Amino acid sequence: MSWSIVEVARMSGVTSRTLRHYDEIGLLPAAGVRSNGYRYYESDDLLRLQQIRVLRELDLGLAEIQAILDEQSDQVEALRGHHARLLRERDRLTLVAHTVARTIEELEKHSGDSEMSHINRPENLFEGFDPTEYDDEARERWPEQWQESKDRTAAMTPADIERLQHEQTAAMIRMAELMSAGTEVGDPAVQAEIDAAYRTICTMWTPDATAFKCLGDMYVDDPRFTATYDKIALGLAAYYRDAMAVYADSMLL
Repeated sequence: MSWSIVEVARMSGVTSRTLRHYDEIGLLPAAGVRSNGYRYYESDDLLRLQQIRVLRELDLGLAEIQAILDEQSDQVEALRGHHARLLRERDRLTLVAHTVARTIEELEKHSGDSEMSHINRPENLFEGFDPTEYDDEARERWPEQWQESKDRTAAMTPADIERLQHEQTAAMIRMAELMSAGTEVGDPAVQAEIDAAYRTICTMWTPDATAFKCLGDMYVDDPRFTATYDKIALGLAAYYRDAMAVYADSMLL
């Protein structure tokens, strides 16, 4: 049995244009072309398309997906692997949803309280978030340093990573308190926090002045970074960026 490209587009939710692109790049070659010029697909093609959609849901790029599909020899075993990854992602997103729901509950319960005094465990704000979500940007901007960071991170235990995350969250809160107090970014107290942040980064990779400033710029230019910092206090991402620029100019040049 076979299906036209229009039928496959309708049943899969993938546009005909995308299917033609997949055919052109060899990711999903059509089974053939009918006399009317339309591509058609068979059962094995639909199964491959399902896997493509699954792997896209896991945020893999097309080249990576093609390599995975071309190398697999056992389709059922491959699907089991995809299923396991989806379940892990489901569990992670469930934890993220729980984190957000808990934060909403806390904020509603303490509506009108000053600053963040009601957050008993601020590290809970970030439970479930994917620590690798900025990998593509980091790999593109600093490929050698990114690899160094990944190698060092791989050597860390889960307890080490959890401790580091808690320390970073605590540092963000201290910076937010300094910002709320109107402390200038060049103040020794602020620069001491940035120095500690720089030394933490240096356990993973060692940025020079330009790279450290660029990292600070990313906190503001990338909305995902901004959202992470501004969850603690509005404007914190820009405060970090400005303080990091001062530190880079005075300590890293």
